[in-house]
Amino acid sequence: MMNMRVLVAAVSLAVLAGCAGMQQSGGKRELMVVGNDEKVSVSDAGEFVFSGPGKDTVSIIDIGTDPLAPKILANLPLMNSLFGPPVNLAITPDEGLALVANSMDWVKDGAGWKPVPDNKLYVIDLTTNPPALIDTVAVGKQPSGMSINRAGNLVLIANRADNSVSVLRIAGKKVTLIDTVPIGEQVAHVVFTPDGKRAMAGKFPGHKLALLEVNGEKVTYTKQDIPVGLWPYNFDIAPDGRLALSADNGAGGRSDGHADTVTVIDLEANPPRVIDKVVIGDSPEGFAISPTGRLAVALLLNGNDAAKNAWFYNRNGKVVALKIDGKKVTRSNEVEVRGLPEGAVFSNDGRYIYVGNYQDRDISILRVDGDQIVNTGKSLALPGQPASMRGRTR
Repeated sequence: MMNMRVLVAAVSLAVLAGCAGMQQSGGKRELMVVGNDEKVSVSDAGEFVFSGPGKDTVSIIDIGTDPLAPKILANLPLMNSLFGPPVNLAITPDEGLALVANSMDWVKDGAGWKPVPDNKLYVIDLTTNPPALIDTVAVGKQPSGMSINRAGNLVLIANRADNSVSVLRIAGKKVTLIDTVPIGEQVAHVVFTPDGKRAMAGKFPGHKLALLEVNGEKVTYTKQDIPVGLWPYNFDIAPDGRLALSADNGAGGRSDGHADTVTVIDLEANPPRVIDKVVIGDSPEGFAISPTGRLAVALLLNGNDAAKNAWFYNRNGKVVALKIDGKKVTRSNEVEVRGLPEGAVFSNDGRYIYVGNYQDRDISILRVDGDQIVNTGKSLALPGQPASMRGRTR
C-alpha cells in the first residue's frame, strides 16, 4: 500500500503535469489582422471579375490563446483590396493599433464596376472590446505595402500610383501624415530595418529595392538601388538586420508557370549587395521571415489565378520554406495549401504559420518543425476572401 509521503508526491506531480498541459494548450492573446476583399474574383478564363462594393471586412483574430484554433474577435465593415502585395496593413508593436490601407476605391463603370486608386488609411483601436475604427487618414494614391518601426512611432507606406512613400507619426492613438518622399517610379512595399535607421522600398516594375535613410522623423531616398529579380512584389528583413530577402514575383503580379526566385541581400556590406538567388517556384506573393530569423516562407500562386485550361494551372497553391543559416539561404521543403494563397503570418514564437487562401475564404494553419514546415490540416473559416494578413510588428 502506498505510504502518505509517496501519495503526496504523486498527487503533486499530477497537479504539476496538469498545469503544464493547461499552459501548453492555452496562451496569451496575440493578434493578427486580415483584410477580406469581396469585390474581386477570378473567372475560369483567368480574368478578374468585379462585383459591387459593400461586403468587404477587416477581421481581427486572436492566434495566441489557442494557436490551432484561432478566434475571430471582430469583423469590421471596411473596404480593402486584393490589388497590391498582401502587406497593406500592420499592427503596432504594443498591439494598440491596427492600420489598414485601402489601395483601390470602387466606382461605377456603365452597368458594372471598376477599381481606381484610393488614398485611405484606416486606424483601428485594438484595446477596445470589440476593436473599433477610430480614424481615417488621407495618404498617397494607391497605398500598398507598409511598415511600422520597432519603436512604434513611425509608419512608412508605399504609394503605387503616386511613385512615393508616405511618412506618418504615431503618438498614442493619433496617426498623422507628416511627409511624402518621392521615389520617381512605382513602389509596391516598404520595410524598416530593425534598428529603424534605414528602410527599403520595392521598385516593382524597376526590379530594384531602393535604400532610404531614416533620421528621427526625416526619411530620405538615397538614390541608391539594389537590383533584384523580376517584379519584386514583397520582401522582408531578418530580425537581426543582416539580410533582406526579396520575393521576385516574375510576371507582374500573375502566375506564368515559370520558376521565380528569392533574392538574398547582405545588408552588412557597404554598400548593401545581392549575394545569392534561390529558385523557389511560380509567382511568390505572400512572404515573411520568422521572428526567430531561422526560417522564411514564400507563398506561390502556382497557377491558381490562371485560366483553367492553361498548361500551368493548379487548383491549390504552395508554401515554400527557406532555411536561413547566417547569410546562407537554402530551399527546405514545400507544402500544399488551398486556392490563391496571399498573406502569411508567423506566430510570435515562430512555431506556427497562418496562410490566407483567397479563393477558399479560409486560413491554413502550418506548424514549424525544425527547418521544415508541416500542414496541420487545421483551418479557420473567414467571412470573406483574405487578400492581406499581418501580425504584430516585432
